[in-house]
Amino acid sequence: MTAPPISGRAADRPPPPYPSRSRVVRDALGVGVAVGLSGFAFGVTSAGAGLTVLQSCLLSLLVFTGASQFALVSALGTGGNPFAAAAGAFFLGARNAFYGLRLSQLLRLPAALRPLAAQWVIDETSAVALAQPDRASARLGFTVTGASLYALWNLTTLVGALGASALGDPAAWGLDAAGPAVFLALLAPMLKGRTERAVAGLAVLLALGGLSLLPAGVPVLAAALAAPLVLAAGRRNRGDGAAPAGPAAQEARQ
Repeated sequence: MTAPPISGRAADRPPPPYPSRSRVVRDALGVGVAVGLSGFAFGVTSAGAGLTVLQSCLLSLLVFTGASQFALVSALGTGGNPFAAAAGAFFLGARNAFYGLRLSQLLRLPAALRPLAAQWVIDETSAVALAQPDRASARLGFTVTGASLYALWNLTTLVGALGASALGDPAAWGLDAAGPAVFLALLAPMLKGRTERAVAGLAVLLALGGLSLLPAGVPVLAAALAAPLVLAAGRRNRGDGAAPAGPAAQEARQ
């Protein structure tokens, strides 16, 4: 009896199994619930910035992107110009447009559903959808994450805004620190590479440096310059470090 031949080619190996629907739903619900609870911190921060309960809830219903919402109410809470605050929130939310370009190819939703799905194109839904190996799983993960996160975020925003109004001044309870803490927690997982950390570090320096020089809300706009500055510096360093080739290299050695 001879043993069957063993082949090392990847083509001879069985394809990896696709995740079950229950696993996709479980992972999507985990993300939706974990992040959705942060809406409570936004409700508290928004109320502390002087917004009414209705205004806080409308922001979560219509804007629905945590980083932009926190940036907007934080700038308004420090007396910033509403247009500058809105511009800072817009720049933070602009990344969702790039997520949409990738997700439109992956999900290929019917045209009638795309305007509704666009409301759910955020960091968390994009991460869950892009992690799936096939279109059906990506659609399921996107839908479950978006639905659970949207529902819970808006519910906890209402609870947080009502609770802050009942408690009085959030600063007296230390709740004014909840918003910035959650904002940093949302951004921290994105800082994986050297470039991302450099952008974040420079953005902090620009924002802190502008606090005493610029009107409230404008330092956030100044911090947006960190990304193009870091990218330009990286290109220049790569260009300077490239070795000359051809006859020019020979002349440089002589």
